[in-house]
Amino acid sequence: MFITLEGIEGSGKTTLIENLADVFRTLNHEVLVTREPGGCALGRELRQMLLNPETEICPEAELFLFLADRAQHVAEVIRPALKRGEVVLCDRYADSTVVYQGYGRGLDIEKLRSLNDVAIGGLWPDRTFVLDMDPADALKRARRRNAELGLSEKEGRFEAEQMPFHTRIREGFKLWAAHNTKRIVVLDAADSPEGLMHQALANIDMFE
Repeated sequence: MFITLEGIEGSGKTTLIENLADVFRTLNHEVLVTREPGGCALGRELRQMLLNPETEICPEAELFLFLADRAQHVAEVIRPALKRGEVVLCDRYADSTVVYQGYGRGLDIEKLRSLNDVAIGGLWPDRTFVLDMDPADALKRARRRNAELGLSEKEGRFEAEQMPFHTRIREGFKLWAAHNTKRIVVLDAADSPEGLMHQALANIDMFE
């Protein structure tokens, strides 16, 4: 099973992915928790460029760096884990590129979907959860987290974007979810961590 988590910065993806991993492990499933960018050796190098606030990068270059990370991540990490029968939980995946570079940066949505399909070799998730909440509240969380972890100067490039960008991202995720209702479920990320986990479990086949 392949599950991905999406949403604006600070929406609670990290907490939910950890809670879901714990649930699957209690059921004796082998679980791989990974992320993008940075889920493989190449991705960790690209992450330093993509998330650094001092990096000046045009939308097209940003797009292809994310796609390079994703192609290697799928080939090296995700697909082998799925072949071993593991549950794969990934913090961000192809939908982030469609939304951030499409609805956020203004690139063509259909081209982004096609380019992603090439990068992942057709490996779309079984279930994708979009964590939806007010961007202002989410950004407060994200910036506080970055400050506590000392990441503001290393990984704060998207958190540094102005509010209209984050509003476009939120709306973009909801629009993209509406076009992919069989796979994508929008969750209320303003809920408690426990409530959010129960929302997710209710939308995974084996727990329905």
